[in-house]
Amino acid sequence: MNSFDVVIIGSGPGGYVSAIRCAQLGFKTAIIEKYSTLGGTCLNVGCIPSKALLSSSHHYAELAHFADHGIEVSGEVKVNLEKMIGRKQAIVDQTSGGVKYLMDKNKITVLEGLGSFVDATHVAIAKADGTSETVEAKNIIIATGSKPSNLPFIKIDKERIITSTEALKLKEVPKHLIIIGGGVIGIELGQVYLRLGAQVSVVEYMDRIIPGMDASLSKELTKVLKKQGMKFYVSHKVKSVERNGDAVTVQADNAKGETITLQGDYSLVSVGRRPYTDGLNADKAGVKISDRGMVEVNDHLQTNVSNIYAIGDVVRGAMLAHKAEEEGAMVAEILAGQKPHINYNLIPGVVYTWPEVAAVGQTEEQLKASGVEFKSGSFPFKALGRARASGDLDGFVKILADAKTDEVLGVHMIGARCADLIAEAVVAMEFKASAEDISRMSHAHPTFAEAIKEAALAATDNRALHV
Repeated sequence: MNSFDVVIIGSGPGGYVSAIRCAQLGFKTAIIEKYSTLGGTCLNVGCIPSKALLSSSHHYAELAHFADHGIEVSGEVKVNLEKMIGRKQAIVDQTSGGVKYLMDKNKITVLEGLGSFVDATHVAIAKADGTSETVEAKNIIIATGSKPSNLPFIKIDKERIITSTEALKLKEVPKHLIIIGGGVIGIELGQVYLRLGAQVSVVEYMDRIIPGMDASLSKELTKVLKKQGMKFYVSHKVKSVERNGDAVTVQADNAKGETITLQGDYSLVSVGRRPYTDGLNADKAGVKISDRGMVEVNDHLQTNVSNIYAIGDVVRGAMLAHKAEEEGAMVAEILAGQKPHINYNLIPGVVYTWPEVAAVGQTEEQLKASGVEFKSGSFPFKALGRARASGDLDGFVKILADAKTDEVLGVHMIGARCADLIAEAVVAMEFKASAEDISRMSHAHPTFAEAIKEAALAATDNRALHV
């Protein structure tokens, strides 16, 4: 029987980063993955493929604005969805192969098969060919991730009533895509097919889309996407989804109890994700799992069994790849006797639509609910020279700072390149910067980042210069 210092179950961003960090720290490490490719949901059917399709569809959508830049395109321009999907898959394969390279480079043993607990120090691996293997581990890290959630009355057939996994490999552009759920995944994939010519309708139970983010971001993104042609039905409770041949009918009740009926050819069910522990047999190791299927951990990501840890989507907190990566590295360092920490308030969230949406820290709603006195400063992209030069005028940056100390409590932005710009806010908040600190930093001109400086000036006695 092979024996390891650390065995990690799951090779998503949390799992494979944890494996690398464990190996760097001198642990004999193995990683177990039930699929034939490494990288988990993020690399195979999540972050990477969705961004590839967003990028391809963005190029196509940009054609409509070429004339504004003095570029005249003659002849017919067509979407080759098969080639677009093929490009996406090639990127996925390359990225997953890169993870395999990193495992080999760091001398990490990769075990393919379904990992399940035998007891607190042994994991059985059921392989695709019907054979099995058991390994011994001093420490075990659960990194099994998440799967798409569903509503109990919806039958997902993976053909017309689909999840995000199937939406990444459609063979045709839908005529009318009905999206159930206005969260990040639904909105991103909705914009992909909207750009490619589909009619897109979003049905959301809450009173706004991206409901976990600051309300001002939701309002602005809704406005922009409506301008692009997306339709929204917020405060609507879906009560039935039926397929008849190639047609899908969705019925939902609005806030007044009135029923609306939408008919399309595809329906994407995007109502969140659930922790995935199926087949793990955690009970055999004595590991506690909550009623919601989440592995229970303490502040050190340690389960109730001292040598077993859990990270990523399978534990509490936002289901984000970069959060899982930080947790994976943290557990490895704890095992090595170090004292790492994660400030969960400073884990940024991003929506990769165009304009992009990004945020870190507290929202206005959270600060008001907590009774924290704060001040707010905003700056619109349309007042930014760089945004005018590129034609990316939608959006703004908003900075929330403590009314007394001026410490930045939250940064919320929507606009071009915000997915990258948010890193400046994370760094600033990690070092407890004040709005004035940011306002006095020199930002290159002309750049999109100047919007952050201007928002900081606005939060500092309303001193914005260019609006």
